[in-house]
Amino acid sequence: MATAKPDLLTLTEFLQLPETKPASEYINGEVIQKPMLKTRHSRLQSKLIDAINSAAEEPQIGYAFPELRCTFSGRSIVPDVAVLRWQQIVLDENDEPLDDIFAAPAWTIEILSPEQSPNRVISNISHCLNDACDLGWLVDPDDRSILVFQSQQQPTLFQQDDRLIVLEGLDLELTVNQVFGWLKMKA
Repeated sequence: MATAKPDLLTLTEFLQLPETKPASEYINGEVIQKPMLKTRHSRLQSKLIDAINSAAEEPQIGYAFPELRCTFSGRSIVPDVAVLRWQQIVLDENDEPLDDIFAAPAWTIEILSPEQSPNRVISNISHCLNDACDLGWLVDPDDRSILVFQSQQQPTLFQQDDRLIVLEGLDLELTVNQVFGWLKMKA
């Protein structure tokens, strides 16, 4: 016996819903809530944002935002880190950024949580790359690797002392060991 499938929301209906904590994403008509951040995830996210913004903000190359909703091409996603190129940041009359982003980030970074589906996260990264995003990272804290996605290329797995690919034009050098070294905290 067939069961009735619930009506799917439209993107417009989804965008009218109140925000949730943790954030919910709109993918193929479904609302999917992201998992609650854990300590390692939060620390990596914070350190990545600091490193990227230290290299990107002053020369006005771009800016890394945590948990920024990006709505484009039928999806509304919230990457762990969304890096927008400087020219993508739309300002109001007070030179402050507008709240709503209706474009793919130039660089999307996802930090895999144990309760997340890697395929769903990879699907979001691929969706970004199909819509003018230059670069995507899937950071896996459990196996200390970073899967790097570039437009029109196969993904590449980076480990240990591999030097990571960053957004073009950014004066930032990072290795996988450096990124995961940020997890260590000294008392």
